[in-house]
Amino acid sequence: MNKNQTGHRGGCLCGNVRYEVLGTMRGVVNCHCEMCRRLHGAYGAYTKVSNADFTLAEESGLAWYQSSAAARRGFCRDCGASLFWQPAGFETTSIAAGTLDQPSGLATTGHIYTAEKGDFYDLNDSLRNFPGSAEGALDDA
Repeated sequence: MNKNQTGHRGGCLCGNVRYEVLGTMRGVVNCHCEMCRRLHGAYGAYTKVSNADFTLAEESGLAWYQSSAAARRGFCRDCGASLFWQPAGFETTSIAAGTLDQPSGLATTGHIYTAEKGDFYDLNDSLRNFPGSAEGALDDA
């Protein structure tokens, strides 16, 4: 399985948000920050792509929530699916890996914000762990 994949599609549960990725996606990073835990119920599994390589094919259900000064999160207002997050000041979109049409061809490369992880699960794999942000350390993984 490739860690990075070029050209893919995905969307929400009801289909009112669909997207296409024409460029290379980063491997999946599991984020254990409090915001991701509350949003996803455990942690967020995200790939990332340049905005230049990301296109919305259907956006009738898309809504954005400004979750902090540092980021906004995209979701479907119709089915409630969490889809994206975009950091302020960057030209990238992080895509919830579970919203990609299968097969994605991606692999999980690491864990970030492990200092904030839920107390109801353990991290028992051999992937790299970071107590906070990886600050780009996993972007090429």
